Amino acid sequence: MNGKKKIYLDFERPIAALDRKIEDLEARAESENTDATAELSNLKNRLQKVEREIYSDMSRWQIYQVAGHPERPHTLDYIRLMLTDFMELHGDRNYRDDPAVICGFARLDGQPLLVVGTQKGRNTTENIHRNFGMAHPEGYRKALRVMRLAAKFNRPVLCLIDTPGAYPGIGSEERSVSEAIARNLFEISRLPVPVIVVIIGEGASGGALGIGVGDRILMLENAWYSVINPQSCSLILWRNRDKKEEAAEALKITAQDLVPLGIVDRIVPEPFGGAHRDPETAGRNLKRILSDELQNLLRKQPGELVRERVDKFGRMGVWDE
Repeated sequence: MNGKKKIYLDFERPIAALDRKIEDLEARAESENTDATAELSNLKNRLQKVEREIYSDMSRWQIYQVAGHPERPHTLDYIRLMLTDFMELHGDRNYRDDPAVICGFARLDGQPLLVVGTQKGRNTTENIHRNFGMAHPEGYRKALRVMRLAAKFNRPVLCLIDTPGAYPGIGSEERSVSEAIARNLFEISRLPVPVIVVIIGEGASGGALGIGVGDRILMLENAWYSVINPQSCSLILWRNRDKKEEAAEALKITAQDLVPLGIVDRIVPEPFGGAHRDPETAGRNLKRILSDELQNLLRKQPGELVRERVDKFGRMGVWDE
């Protein structure tokens, strides 16, 4: 991306090897002023074949890895790619501003809305500032404060989720992170405006659910959404992290798993290999689906939205014997 060194995941090693061969051959042909067209064509055909084999049949653990890719687009990237006139709002009016949560007014194709999202960093400095996308209780309270503004000004809400979970530190517990998340669940369920939730990367536990109550739940093709991540699940069940791949399979964390269960409403397709390989296309795909879903929701009355939202979440986890 943009001339930077590519980052490859473990299962992408065959792709990395072919990429290096192509780069070396191109550099050698340029330095020696030779024609390597035929050999380059052969290598690129092999690369396309290997990519099809790998990306067309990814396991749940591999999808989990793609969701956490360091170059994957984050909330601010999607705001830049999809929205205009973004004006960020800060602070929970009680304790402080939480940089792990982004809030602000914006427009989607001219339609005013309010956007809320969890935000990770791109490097160590940014991740420390953003707390690796893990919100404190003041982050959830900021989100709720701004959502109440959306209700006041009759603007729909867009929530973008990409978090490994709520921050579990001492200060977070002292300021009642569990109460903040529970309060959001209660209050957001009653908002009289459309709420669309999108899991754009990692959707972990209550950290995701704290802004995850919506009329429509969308999920990117290579995102994951679960009460716990596979490593922690493995640690609890098997007392080590070695069974993380088995845990990922058992947890059924992918969008393809969650749509049949009624937890996710719609899958947003990603560019081949993941959103990080072509963020612009990923942004266009999500924008198109958001516009479609938002137009449908805007036709509904506030009471109808609230009733259907409560019924939607009330049906989850219910089954007959």
